[in-house]
Formats: sequence, C-alpha cells, structure tokens
Amino acid sequence: MDKEELKQKILQIMEEKVKKGGKTKIYLKDLQREIPDANPREIKNAANELVREGKLEYFSTGSTVMFGLPGVGMGLEAGVEKPKE
Repeated sequence: MDKEELKQKILQIMEEKVKKGGKTKIYLKDLQREIPDANPREIKNAANELVREGKLEYFSTGSTVMFGLPGVGMGLEAGVEKPKE
C-alpha cells in the first residue's frame, strides 16, 4: 500500500466512524488495528502528513494524542479557557 492509498484509507476510517455516530477522535493504536496490513510507522507518518495538509487535526488529552477530522466533535479550543479582555 503506497502512502496516498494509506492516507485515503485513514480518512475513510475517520469518516465512517463519524457517520456511524461513534468517536470523533481516534488513537493511533486504533488506526493501526483498522489497517493491519500497513506498518505502524507508515500509518503514523501518513496521519502526521494529513495533519500538515489540514485534513486531520491533533487532539491532546494531556497524556496522549488523538487524531480527528477538523471541525467535528470537541476541538482543542473547547478545553482552553479564553482570557477576558
């Protein structure tokens, strides 16, 4: 599986989970379980590239990092209190 196919597969998995009403954020380990025929390092690199392209976003819980579709579910800003002017 080449990198472009892997990126499409990752996006497809994310979109399917959102459509089913499931999680809007997913751990890297969950992506690795969904794509068993790909190397874990390749999955991580493809997911990071999707983040750089703006097709995925990071979401940190403080102890771990998850991936999600931009604008879907609780975003990073929801957990940060904005200063009052």
